[in-house]
Amino acid sequence: MAMRGLTVFIADIRNCRVRELEEKRINKEMANIRNKFKEGNLSGYDKKKYVCKLLYMYILGWDIDFGHMEAVNLISSPKYSEKQIGYLGITLLMHENSDLVRLVVNSIRKDLDDSNEIHNCLALHAIANIGGREMAESLAGDVHRLLVSPNSKSFVKKKAALTMLRLFRKHPDVIPAPDWAERITNIIDDYDLGVCLSVASLITALAQQYPEAFMMAVPKAIMRLHKVIVERDFSVDYVYYKIPIPWLQVKLLRLLQYFPPTEDPNMSEMLHNVLQTIINNSQETPRNVQHNNAQNAILFEAINLAIHLDCESDIVRQATTILAKFILSKETNVRYLGLETMSHLAAVTDELDEIKKHEETIILSLRDKDISVRRRGLDLLYSMCDVSNAKTIVSELIRYLHIADYALREEMVLKIAIMTEKYATEYSWYVDVILQLISSAGDHVGEEVWYRVVQIVTNHENLQEYAAKMVLHYMRSPHCHENMLKVGGYLLGEYGHLIANLPGASPIEQFNTLHARFGLCSLATRALLLSTYIKFVNLFPEIKGAILAVFNQYRHVLDVELQQRACEYMAISTMPSDDLLQTVCEEMPQFPERESALLSRLNERSNQTEDKRTWNIGGRDNNEKTPANLIAAKERNENGGGLEELMAGMNNANLSGGAGAAAEDSGTPGGAANGAGSQATTTTTAAAAATKPGLSWKDQLAPGYEVWFNRLRDGADGVLYEDSILQIGIKSEYHGHLGRLAMYFGNKTHTQLNSFAVSLESPEGLVINSSHTLATSIGPSTQIQQLYSLECQQIMTDVPLIRISYQAGSVQSIYLKLPVTLTRFIEPIQLSSADYFGRWKQIGGPPREVQTIFKSSERLNSERARIVLMNNRLGICENVDPKPGNFVATGVLNTSLNGKVGCLLRLEPNRETDMYRLTVRTTSDVVSKHLKEILQGALM
Repeated sequence: MAMRGLTVFIADIRNCRVRELEEKRINKEMANIRNKFKEGNLSGYDKKKYVCKLLYMYILGWDIDFGHMEAVNLISSPKYSEKQIGYLGITLLMHENSDLVRLVVNSIRKDLDDSNEIHNCLALHAIANIGGREMAESLAGDVHRLLVSPNSKSFVKKKAALTMLRLFRKHPDVIPAPDWAERITNIIDDYDLGVCLSVASLITALAQQYPEAFMMAVPKAIMRLHKVIVERDFSVDYVYYKIPIPWLQVKLLRLLQYFPPTEDPNMSEMLHNVLQTIINNSQETPRNVQHNNAQNAILFEAINLAIHLDCESDIVRQATTILAKFILSKETNVRYLGLETMSHLAAVTDELDEIKKHEETIILSLRDKDISVRRRGLDLLYSMCDVSNAKTIVSELIRYLHIADYALREEMVLKIAIMTEKYATEYSWYVDVILQLISSAGDHVGEEVWYRVVQIVTNHENLQEYAAKMVLHYMRSPHCHENMLKVGGYLLGEYGHLIANLPGASPIEQFNTLHARFGLCSLATRALLLSTYIKFVNLFPEIKGAILAVFNQYRHVLDVELQQRACEYMAISTMPSDDLLQTVCEEMPQFPERESALLSRLNERSNQTEDKRTWNIGGRDNNEKTPANLIAAKERNENGGGLEELMAGMNNANLSGGAGAAAEDSGTPGGAANGAGSQATTTTTAAAAATKPGLSWKDQLAPGYEVWFNRLRDGADGVLYEDSILQIGIKSEYHGHLGRLAMYFGNKTHTQLNSFAVSLESPEGLVINSSHTLATSIGPSTQIQQLYSLECQQIMTDVPLIRISYQAGSVQSIYLKLPVTLTRFIEPIQLSSADYFGRWKQIGGPPREVQTIFKSSERLNSERARIVLMNNRLGICENVDPKPGNFVATGVLNTSLNGKVGCLLRLEPNRETDMYRLTVRTTSDVVSKHLKEILQGALM
């Protein structure tokens, strides 16, 4: 039925010549509608008409603050036209946090349960468009039911899959994807290719967060591809320019890249036939543009999969020849995809000879008219760089840097710095390149770059004199950047005495070179230079007068930092004795070996899309920890095979420096970036061999360790162990699935402890790496420190064990537990009462619910219970439990491979009996059980 009133209203609005007339007509109509709604007793037709008018006004940009309830009421109408307008109204006028969303949940659930497919689709549209947490928690199960039900129509399944994808992307912790994995994966076999396409999108998103749960998708995807591509089994309705459903082919080829190669020989053969057929089909270039685009989309994804499966295979060799033609193509998109795919190959293979043949073409791509092509050319040069071509590539990039886009320069600087450090075979070349980089692109050189220069020069004695001489040379150029001044200030303050006898580098000339630009620097740089000057006073007493004049001048400046430094340095410099001056200005010790911060900064700049990369830009070592490689490594361990290969791969990755450098020598700049990673592996192996025969580490724990362990289990800092010889302290911090642990080992005696060693035994699911090699001795009444990085990859049900051994008369060994429990990787969250109980019901009972009743060992204390919950990183939700005195707490457990696990608990103290009732519900029965044990142990 046509709504004449709506038609007239729209015509009136269109006839308004100026805004004032439109506003007058809108206000008149709003007043009329408001009065009609107040009068009530409107028919469904009238409600629909007036809501449509409100929606039209809303689309024009006018604020609508009424009519929402009428739209909600229309959803319950049995008439399709009225129901449709109701759903349109709530999706436009409501947002996900609107209070009225709760009113429509039951109506939407009713339509999801309806046998009318049209009503199902309207409800799914509303869920996908609003998509709030409350709606996701309440209706995700109903959406899943429609998706997997054999009675659902194909178009309903498609919409259900896309709605589920939308909910997962917004609230991944709400969707119990591992529990639903099998039934969702089975839909890949659906006869309708449209359903298969929608489910492929959903599985691709889920598999990136839960790769192990969706491993079963691999054979199904291979068989579906084989049917479509090799057996030509498909409906003609899905043929696009002679290509059968190219969108599905691309998605399934992409999906397979998130998993390691299948070990089933039949599946491997089928996949090989699929890839070979795609390569063969690409030999002829179609004249039709759409046909060509669809074919190329499939071809590039097939090449990426072939590289992922085996980068040395015959298919990849054929693909390399094809890519060489693509990077010379006249079409921008084809050049872009060719360079990106070749970057993928260069990032995972050790054989770069075929790619190096096209080095000149790749360098020319830096001058392409399209910036996206230039960016991919830069990625490829970075990935294909090694010792043999590093100097050529770096020199070309520095030459291009002067004319490069501003959007590219910071990334180029990072990559040049990383390549120079990683593949340097001469110290002088490394220093020359980095200083030239800072000089020519100073505005785009981040703090990490010059920090790294200082670290490497400090750690290599034979590099210090050359670096000081060269930085002094660059500072004398007419256009010296402030970052160069920072490097110069630090290096000359430490090593200026090494070049003081060279022509043009006398102490006063060094000071004048620095101070000539002092007034033009930022306050932070001036503060650094003042520290350089106090070191000059210690190194070069002959220029003390000139420096004291500067200190005296800056004792009265307004900036507090500069004033305090100047006053303190002036006082130290004018003391009768030089003892304090010499102590303060002692030469800086070497920096501990650590991973280069440049790599972390570069990785932050990529992989920001929903569909995460299956590979990282850079060499093979950058791709050792991609999800598929981690799964493959775990499978090799679980199957008992390939352990030695895995250990060797870990050591090679950790010790890889510049080619041509000795593996045990971290003396090259490349080695300085990588020197620490293998410590955890080697010490654990050694420790395992040193345990007493027939006894595990747990059987040899130090007597009385529980007192310290229990104290630290509920805190971040404190003493882990102490006796008459040794004191062990600990500090820690955690963010998401990552943590940092600092351990301090103090010698309480007046004699040196020798043969000092620390070993760790990490539980399954927790990865621990040390920051540097620990000292083998502790001097009398001194302490040493060791830093560890922690990563919770999977659900862990135990804590790490540590073994400390040293020689004090005889060899002593101490075995302890580290207070790194599962709760350390929980982040507290706050939920409202409705959210909490909605989620509580959704998780359901056993096995995900675990309940226990236990007696407290001391008088029941509510404040103590609150502290225990907070120390275990759970967020206490106030005024949620209807009974005062009960505690309701929530949190999210973070793991890097298994994703997030929602945790809910309820603690009911009984003050008359000093008993607790603890109920835990999580989306994982393993977590529920272990969390219950941890909290029970802390409260007893």
